[in-house]
Amino acid sequence: MDGGDASMDKFRDRLETADSYAEVWQAVKDTVEFSLGKRRSSMMLFLEDLPIQLGAYHPVGTNNIVLNRTLVEIVVASMSAKLVVNALVYNLLLHEYLHALGEMSETKVRRGVVEVARACFGDEHIATTIARKTPWALLQNVPLQTINAPKRVTQIVKDFERAGRYIV
Repeated sequence: MDGGDASMDKFRDRLETADSYAEVWQAVKDTVEFSLGKRRSSMMLFLEDLPIQLGAYHPVGTNNIVLNRTLVEIVVASMSAKLVVNALVYNLLLHEYLHALGEMSETKVRRGVVEVARACFGDEHIATTIARKTPWALLQNVPLQTINAPKRVTQIVKDFERAGRYIV
């Protein structure tokens, strides 16, 4: 087994066993650093009830990512596999992280998400499949137009990114 296979196995295991947004986020940062050599710290995650067509967004000039809480809840309710939910969250966070790293082009970010997923998980992994097809492919049999979720207060995810040291 070469180093690439070992890294791929490590990334696959981490995504499969992640139990929190913070653990998926760490996988996002590590896979981007591994495949693109880029990293940014001090990001914050907010959960908000957004229109179902919007998975997440990064307000330019901030260290924030806003994730569609309703979309994640629908996937959790309709999918039994934790890996599928984690792969969805991974893709949404990865997309916004690439924006946070400075890429504003949607086309380039979408290509970048596929590139990172393929390099770190392989062609046949669910994270790569979602990257190629878009997260909404998971919900093709869910009647999204009938969902009328109430707007709740935006929630900040505590301990999303832990600083290992004080920044001076």
